[in-house]
Amino acid sequence: MGSITDNLKQVERNIAEACARAGRSRDEVTLIAVSKTKPVEDLKEAYDAGIREFGENKVQELVDKYEKLPKDIHWHMIGHLQRNKVKYIVDKVCLIHGVDSYELAEEINKQAEKKGVPKVDILIEINIGNEETKYGIRKEDTFELVDRIIRKLPYVNVRGLMCIAPYVEDPEENRQYFVEMGKIIVDIKSKLKYSSHVDVMSMGMTGDYQVAVEEGATMVRVGTGIFGERDYSMS
Repeated sequence: MGSITDNLKQVERNIAEACARAGRSRDEVTLIAVSKTKPVEDLKEAYDAGIREFGENKVQELVDKYEKLPKDIHWHMIGHLQRNKVKYIVDKVCLIHGVDSYELAEEINKQAEKKGVPKVDILIEINIGNEETKYGIRKEDTFELVDRIIRKLPYVNVRGLMCIAPYVEDPEENRQYFVEMGKIIVDIKSKLKYSSHVDVMSMGMTGDYQVAVEEGATMVRVGTGIFGERDYSMS
């Protein structure tokens, strides 16, 4: 692995090339630098290289880094969020990626109202590979959950969908799941006549983000490809 700055340039090239292959504009894809377990110095290097979107998995880590880094950073909560931790981040994040139950959305709504946050943007996490070890709802339950949240929770704004595809050696194996995510979001948009803003697809990580971009990802979450391997002794 090169420096963080060099790695970012390579990731940028890869995203631009994937967009070109798919006939998409590079502007349609947001790169989120997944900085979990990484020290603040690494985030500063990515920041100096132009990154403003950072993704964290753990609430405490996000809060600590939020306090130490510039305030024009957009923080993404991409890990599993426990209901009792919502209050710590609801006024700090630009997007919560992993909402997989009405109860969690309800807690986000409650804490947003309490802290005076007009709207909290969220994504619904789908367990697209039906893996027992992963969080996320079943794809067939997606519309019902989205519809219920939109109708009942005024402080929560469903922006789209998120998935963590299975771990594979060959990224092509995950293309089917990304295609499926595209179909689900099209289906939701056609049913939600009153809510066409459900348009974010957060999918694709270091191993498969180029395929995800080719299949319509609007956000990709890249950690190792930017920062190198993680040191889990830090987490």
